[in-house]
Amino acid sequence: MRRLFFQFLGGLMLCFFLQSCSEEQNFDQFDDLSITPTVASSIFYLESDEASINEVDSGPFYYQTVNFDAFNEEFVAERLIEGTISYEIENTTSKSLQVSIEFLDEGGNVLDIENFNIEPNLPEPSTRDVTYGPTGKSLNILAATSGLRVTGNNMSDDTSVSNASDPKVILRSAAEFIFRLK
Repeated sequence: MRRLFFQFLGGLMLCFFLQSCSEEQNFDQFDDLSITPTVASSIFYLESDEASINEVDSGPFYYQTVNFDAFNEEFVAERLIEGTISYEIENTTSKSLQVSIEFLDEGGNVLDIENFNIEPNLPEPSTRDVTYGPTGKSLNILAATSGLRVTGNNMSDDTSVSNASDPKVILRSAAEFIFRLK
């Protein structure tokens, strides 16, 4: 009889604890959640010394097409809210240069072009930010881009030499993209 009483009392206490310590869960909070991460990435890096620029008789001193499949998944392209591509230019050469960056779709068609007219002997690096989205260029350019074609042309002679110890031109690019995951 005692054993039956303790089992009944233990069961009653267990029900009491389970009922008093639990709270109804609200799983609808997920519907109110807004997730917008920022993804940063380097895109390309161009570097050429003055001697290499002088060696080219005609045509570009730099020409390269790079793959850029950041938005090849429809899920990613559809959730892109905005983006910024930042370019940093250093030129310690004696050359006036022109660099063009063409944004290409899968068929090799040009979607957009960024042109840089670079002055010789820049005292410090210069930067340019290009925004895409509500306050800038169309997001469709980024969403459809699958490659970048970078072309560098010497707009000066091919004999002048800078007084800098290691004259070169450097063009760096990086990007930040904001996505809405939900």
